[in-house]
Amino acid sequence: MTTFAELGVSEDIVQALQSRGIADAFPIQAMSLPDALAGHDVCGKAKTGSGKTLAFGIPVVERVGEAESGRPLALMLVPTRELATQVVEELEPLCMGRDRRILAVYGGANIETQIKKLHDGIEIVVATPGRMIDLLDRGEVSVADVEYIVIDEADRMADMGFLPQVEWILRRIEGKCQTLLFSATLDGVVNGLIKRYQTDPAMHEVEEEDVTVDEMTHRFIHVHQMDKTKVVASIARQNSRTLVFTRTKRMADKLAANLAKEGVKSAAIHGDLRQTAREKSLARFMEGGLPVLVATDVAARGIHVDNVEAVIHFDPPEDHKTYLHRSGRTARAGESGLVVTLVLWDQELEVKRIQKRIDLDIPIVEMFSNDARLEDLAAWDPCS
Repeated sequence: MTTFAELGVSEDIVQALQSRGIADAFPIQAMSLPDALAGHDVCGKAKTGSGKTLAFGIPVVERVGEAESGRPLALMLVPTRELATQVVEELEPLCMGRDRRILAVYGGANIETQIKKLHDGIEIVVATPGRMIDLLDRGEVSVADVEYIVIDEADRMADMGFLPQVEWILRRIEGKCQTLLFSATLDGVVNGLIKRYQTDPAMHEVEEEDVTVDEMTHRFIHVHQMDKTKVVASIARQNSRTLVFTRTKRMADKLAANLAKEGVKSAAIHGDLRQTAREKSLARFMEGGLPVLVATDVAARGIHVDNVEAVIHFDPPEDHKTYLHRSGRTARAGESGLVVTLVLWDQELEVKRIQKRIDLDIPIVEMFSNDARLEDLAAWDPCS
C-alpha cells in the first residue's frame, strides 16, 4: 500500500485523513495524485466507490487560494444533490485545516441561503449543473476566477442528459484551468468532453471485474404499496445480511422505521446522517449484529461487505448501470447471491426496460407478504 505522504500530500492533510482512519491510498488515488498535485489535467477511469472524491479533492484543497465574494476558485460539477453533499462531507475536514470554505449548491434547496454563503466567500463550489446555471444567470456567482474544474461521474451526467449544461458552464470559464475528470467510462460523448476541455491529460484507469448478471439469482416481484414493507420483512427474515436500496433518504428512514414495527432490526444510511452514525451502522451490519441495512445509492458506495445474501431493490433503480452496481453488493468473492426487485403496477415498463438492457428475460410475478415462495426465492423458478 502507498501512503498519502509518499504521494506528496502535505502533512496537515495527511493528519486530517489519519484522524478519520484513512492512511493508505486507494489505487485510483495512488495513480492520479502525483499528476494532479503537479498541476496536470487528469482523466481517471474508475467506478463509484473507488475513492475518486479524495483523488480529485486533495489536490484542489492543497492548491486553492483564497476567494473573493461570489467568485469561487474551484468548481466541482456532479450529477446529483446526494453526491454534492457527500463530496462536501468528505472534503470539509480537509478544508477546515486550511481555512478554506466549501459549499454544495443544488436544486431543491433554498437558493437565497446558497447565494448568501457564496457572497460571504467560498473557495470550492460543488454543484449540480442546473443550479449552477441558475446562479450564473442571476449574476449571483462568477466563474471568472475559477482555476480548478472537476467533472465527476461524467458518464452518469451523460446518461442523465446533463452534458450540454456542463459545457454551457465550462464555456464561461475565462482563464486557464486545471481540469480533473472522472468517469466509469471514457468513450462516446465523454471522450468528446475530454478532447474539448482537457489539455494532454494524464490518463489513469483502475481495472475492475465487471459485475455480470450470471453470478446472482434474480427475482422480480409485483407488489402492492400497502404490503411492500411486509414483503421486504418476509425476505429479510430468511437471510442474515440483507441490503435494501431506496431512491431517497426520506424513504430509507421511513422503511427502516416500518421494518422495526415488523420486528426486523434495521438501520438507514444516507448523506444526511453523520459519518460516525453511518460507520456505526455499517460496522454492526458487517459484524452480523444488524440483519438489514437500508441505503440510498450514494451512501452505499462505500459499502464493501462480503456475505451479503440478498439485495432488495425497494425502489427500482433509475437505469441498468445502477441495477448492476446495486446488485453487485451480493455474489461477491465467489459466493452466490439473491437480487429481488419490488415492482409497483406503474413501474413495470421501466423495470422491463432495465431487464432488456441486461438481457434478463424473467417474468414479474405478483406476490403478497404471506406467500410461501418468499421463504426461498432462490429455489423457486419464476419461469416454470
